[in-house]
Amino acid sequence: MKEKLWYKSYAPGVPKTIDYEKTLITEALTRSAKNFPNNTALNYMGNKITYKQLDGMVNQFARVLMDLGVKKGDKVAVCLPNLPQTLISNFAILRIGAVAVQNNPLYTERELEYQLNDSDAKIIITLTLLVPRIQKILAGTKLEKIIGCHIHSYLPFPKKQLFPLVKKAMVKNLETTDALLLFEDLIGKYGTTPVPEKGKWEELSTLIYTGGTTGVAKGVMLSHKNISSNVQQFCSWFTDLEDAKERLVGTFPIFHSAGYTAIQNFITWKAFEHLIIPRPEPKAIIDLVKKYKPTFIPGAPTIFVGLLADPEFRKMNLKFVKGFFSGAAPLAADTIRDLKDLTGATICEVYGSTETTPIATVTPWGGTIKPGTVGIPVPDTDIKIVDADDYTKEKKQGEAGEIAIKGPQIMMGYYKKPEETAKVLKDGWYLTGDIGVFDEDGYLSVVDRKKDMIIAAGYNIYPIEVDNILFSHPKILEACTVGVNDPYRGETVKAFCVVKPGETLTEADVVAFCKQNLAAYKVPRVVEFIDELPKTAVGKVLRRELRDREDKKNKKA
Repeated sequence: MKEKLWYKSYAPGVPKTIDYEKTLITEALTRSAKNFPNNTALNYMGNKITYKQLDGMVNQFARVLMDLGVKKGDKVAVCLPNLPQTLISNFAILRIGAVAVQNNPLYTERELEYQLNDSDAKIIITLTLLVPRIQKILAGTKLEKIIGCHIHSYLPFPKKQLFPLVKKAMVKNLETTDALLLFEDLIGKYGTTPVPEKGKWEELSTLIYTGGTTGVAKGVMLSHKNISSNVQQFCSWFTDLEDAKERLVGTFPIFHSAGYTAIQNFITWKAFEHLIIPRPEPKAIIDLVKKYKPTFIPGAPTIFVGLLADPEFRKMNLKFVKGFFSGAAPLAADTIRDLKDLTGATICEVYGSTETTPIATVTPWGGTIKPGTVGIPVPDTDIKIVDADDYTKEKKQGEAGEIAIKGPQIMMGYYKKPEETAKVLKDGWYLTGDIGVFDEDGYLSVVDRKKDMIIAAGYNIYPIEVDNILFSHPKILEACTVGVNDPYRGETVKAFCVVKPGETLTEADVVAFCKQNLAAYKVPRVVEFIDELPKTAVGKVLRRELRDREDKKNKKA
């Protein structure tokens, strides 16, 4: 194998290449259940589900889906926060050879309707609290069934009994119909006898949606090979972590590629304990950390900023923490320093995208931490820096250019979007749209984005989507959205609006309008009214110029 710049920075024992097991993630679950049947797989607020129990529940729900007519290759939407039902559903879907379509439960009806139709989903599994939202759009989708999950079903006594009364009332008033079924009623009707694995290594297993520069979300097609390979790459990074010996807080949402791979699949493969947390807010995380002493705490930078801002967290004895995984946005140098000072643990920054399943680079485990970098490529992952306008021209080490990635974790393509796929997959290389540079030790830094994407609190926001909503406001003539620096979210959304002549509009009006049409994290936090937007000679809005203005303001401040 040709020597790569980053190999010299690999920790001892990390392989340059892997002899991959052709083991599906659901087969890994069964293996964990066989080897560690009584070990805790899921810990939901104190209710512990063993690996043997989890594998049995997956078999039960696999039978539910088959009896509902789900066949190999069918699309089943999962629209849930992190709950036991989320993992049970995903694994059951994969076990019967169907395709698990991940959906963000924070999405509005408009956003969900588009994704459900685009994915060809015939069944959706969601929270009972969200069922009214799905019922509103049901007629406009291809859905045949809605399966509702109670958020409190797997809570232990007495937390189950103390669940907020208002939510209990909502659940009680929910009546089942031919189209609406309840997860808890269904799963108990079936046995736990093993269900044969119907998934195949090269076949489509999962669709995870990502935004697009055109504002149209794209379903990233991930094969069983993509998912299993990426987990095995991640496992190889941590040579000293034994199976069934670690405990992780599930802060990344499973509907996001980071949570799907690093929380759901990695933990299951290694038979670790998953501390489930539906809403990873600092106080809730602190409570879990105090009670269960996790050895790893993953999260977006906002998670760590929030924890460090809490005096209680800073006063805790955290020496049991071995490491932190951070992704979705860069970690500030002072955040890395403070976490290291408090715990002595390794802080691993992870870089990738949904299209890379998502792990492409990671800070060397036990190696040098370089703030401002995202680590080095994991085994069997080749990265080159190419000219942003001509991907065939490779840049020299130290020169910035577009990051191109090749490896077994690269997606199959975008679902039903061959033209979009062709734009980013070139001769086996995935063109990320990110601008990066390698240092002399093979550490990658992401220095800019070729795309206009905004990353706020770890969520990807495509400005054109927000722009389109703003354009639909009857009093707005023109609008342009950019990302601006935010001490907590990393970036936040700012909207520049030109009001139609004779009309008046306030910032509150604009925000309220956006809240009706966009997920909360996409809503502009700042609105500036200007007389006109900067444009090229042919009338194209200069988004970058607006962003540059904001950067100059921040530098002066």
